[in-house]
Amino acid sequence: MPNNPDRNPAANARDQRSPASRRGFASMDPERQRQIASRGGKAAHASGNAHQFNALEAREAGRKGGLAGRRNTDASEKP
Repeated sequence: MPNNPDRNPAANARDQRSPASRRGFASMDPERQRQIASRGGKAAHASGNAHQFNALEAREAGRKGGLAGRRNTDASEKP
């Protein structure tokens, strides 16, 4: 429905673009994405910009992740 008055102009512009746009990282072949990401990771480590977790940081990150996964959204429920 390209001329639907209930839809906003941005939605109409989105509909008019080609549905199979081949631009951007997300539209690439997964193997090509891995190759590019691998090169970026290697370059970051080589230049000293990559962060490497030590055991304490890794433990803390895991603890926070576990807490976030168990977060209670309803205040009336008790774990």
